[in-house]
Amino acid sequence: MELIDWIVILAVALMAIAFFCGRTPANWSRENRMRRLAGMRMLVQAACSVWAALLITARGLFALDGLPGLRPTPLQVLTGVAVLMACGCYWSIRGTQLLKPRRLFTAQ
Repeated sequence: MELIDWIVILAVALMAIAFFCGRTPANWSRENRMRRLAGMRMLVQAACSVWAALLITARGLFALDGLPGLRPTPLQVLTGVAVLMACGCYWSIRGTQLLKPRRLFTAQ
């Protein structure tokens, strides 16, 4: 895949996150709005992190000529990909928790 295709995939993912998370009801408090914006920011970070990990995997491991000017070992590439994927998973989990409305009363 060309780099333009990768950029289009990232743009589509970011637009989908903005479309689904950007709507907030008018009667929400400032605290709930800020919570929702923080959740959306974390989901954007997660999408960028996973996108970067997939791009590094495709360009660093499976490309015939590798990265221009760099010759990382496969272990270095996989370590970087694992760190990016772990960060993406963490931000995704925290972002979805922040998007959920706060509970007023807890059931015991």
